[in-house]
Amino acid sequence: MRVTVVIGGASGIGAATAQSLAGAGHRVVIGDLPGTGAEVDVDVTDEASVEALFERVVAEHGSFTGVVNCAGVSTLSRVVDHDAAEWRRVVDVCLTGAFLVLKHGGRRVADGGSLVSLSSLNARQPGTGLAAYCAAKAGLVALTEVTALELGSRGVRVNAVAPGLVVTPLTAPAMDIAGIREDYLENTPLGRSGEPSEIGAAVRFLLSDDAAWITGEVLAINGGAHLKRYPDLVGLIEKAFA
Repeated sequence: MRVTVVIGGASGIGAATAQSLAGAGHRVVIGDLPGTGAEVDVDVTDEASVEALFERVVAEHGSFTGVVNCAGVSTLSRVVDHDAAEWRRVVDVCLTGAFLVLKHGGRRVADGGSLVSLSSLNARQPGTGLAAYCAAKAGLVALTEVTALELGSRGVRVNAVAPGLVVTPLTAPAMDIAGIREDYLENTPLGRSGEPSEIGAAVRFLLSDDAAWITGEVLAINGGAHLKRYPDLVGLIEKAFA
């Protein structure tokens, strides 16, 4: 049986991914922040916490073959007004946290295993007010490629999935602001947002033998939104609350 660690697996895309993997026969170990009901508590910004998670998985299961990192946060501010502490908070979770997961997961994953991170449409498509998130997710793409280079000799594959708009606890508050959902959908050729289960299915594919010759890749799942423009979130919010 494949043992797969899903970090950030207590809700949203992470929960859908865990469910998808379990349905495919994986033994899923869910790690998330304390109080979320996860099997193992983990804070991706704390290196000791990340290392302890993987040590526990090895101690309890002998080995693991897959890691999925779905941890993420965001904030909204124009660059010239951006609070430095908020910048660090987003980058610490979305980029430094991803580095720590790849570092300690990569050390311990079985040869021939697979590591998948959650990037974003915002890694390639900028959005007003999303400087920290865009920068972190773009950095994660480069980090994915470097890690794939370094772990390839062990047969370990390292990839990322980059979703467009998926309504989750992270994105739901913005969707209640007038005009934002409509602008997203107008700029998505397929005309709808994605489902968490669709992202989970893509992650499942990248962890499977069907993706055995895929590494260093970022799989875009956004309904074609990368072909158009990103909504002006700051402008729409300022208009809504003017």
